[in-house]
Amino acid sequence: MKPGGAEELTIEALKASLGPGERLLGLDLGEKTVGLALSDVERRIATAFRTLPRRKFREDWAELSAIIAQHRVAGLVLGLPLNMDGSSGPRVQATRTYARNIRLVSPIPILFWDERLSTVAAERALLSVDLSRAKRAAIIDATAAAFILQGVLDRLRHETRRMAQEEGEA
Repeated sequence: MKPGGAEELTIEALKASLGPGERLLGLDLGEKTVGLALSDVERRIATAFRTLPRRKFREDWAELSAIIAQHRVAGLVLGLPLNMDGSSGPRVQATRTYARNIRLVSPIPILFWDERLSTVAAERALLSVDLSRAKRAAIIDATAAAFILQGVLDRLRHETRRMAQEEGEA
């Protein structure tokens, strides 16, 4: 895909674009921070990576592109903050605008992934390990990004198994 492309990427297209040893980077875009999660090179496990303060896009991108290069990231997974009824609100538009800005400067594939309840799941996980409120606040966005990215990794693994079964039946 050329920079600036606006096609909506599918999970199958993302899978086809990935090479051996390439990672995925999950992003949970908040108003004040961007939570980041990184997959392992086998794309089985998502790990909370870090939380970046939101600044101007150019500054965000400088930091993200350095992480992408350093960790051999071949695709981004952006949490799409749909309303509970599945409708889009202002945060969905802000996420799509952020992705459009990335596409203007990079050809990296971007997959949107429904992030409903990811922050709730992250909060529960952090509460279960008895972290203080201050420590939870510092890592909640990266943990939510890990939940989002893990959903994609699980789906990629499911697609791989499904395709192998279909080939075996043919």
